[in-house]
Amino acid sequence: MGEKKHMVGGISRKTLERLPVYYHYLEGKLGEGTETIASPAIASELQLSEVSVRKDLAIVAKSAGKPKTGYIIKDLIGDIEEFLGYNNTNQAVLVGAGSLGKALLSYSGFEKYGVEIVMAFDSDKRKADTKIGGKLVLPMEKLENLCQRMNIHIGIITVPDKYAQEVCGRLVEGGVKAIWNFAQVHLTVPDHVLVQNENMAVSLAALSKYLYEEGKA
Repeated sequence: MGEKKHMVGGISRKTLERLPVYYHYLEGKLGEGTETIASPAIASELQLSEVSVRKDLAIVAKSAGKPKTGYIIKDLIGDIEEFLGYNNTNQAVLVGAGSLGKALLSYSGFEKYGVEIVMAFDSDKRKADTKIGGKLVLPMEKLENLCQRMNIHIGIITVPDKYAQEVCGRLVEGGVKAIWNFAQVHLTVPDHVLVQNENMAVSLAALSKYLYEEGKA
């Protein structure tokens, strides 16, 4: 069965989800000294279909890959950066200033990828008007209004699972169109909102499985 055609600005959501994967993969290959790469090689190493890879790269690449040699990796990385707007910073808000939230607020590397966390929200009144990583933490009652006034389009959810859907709804009400979700629950959103789930438990399980299999070898 083919992938569902959920579209964002004429681009399928699956393509948008794969582009950062290509980007990090290509950065790694460039770091190894590889200068060119063909789409079949990318598909093989990332365990994707060649058709999907060719279609995805055709959307972002300014020049087609050459027969046999493929794409110039440095140029393709630049094309993906430009397409994703890595040089055009979008403002984001974070909801849930607990341990994970504090770590994200203190991380200074997001702006490289086109995102600036400008403020955080938390239900704990004791955290109101404090700063974490230089970012102001505000009470939840200000969430929708400030998101609307500042035209915020990205929301990051780092609250406990049972509160995630409620927070998601409030972000959408505030005009947020893209959500980075760290809660381990499925979020229900309108069709125009994109959710990127960050499942750390699954990633850790995959690492553990790898070590287990290595130990048996």
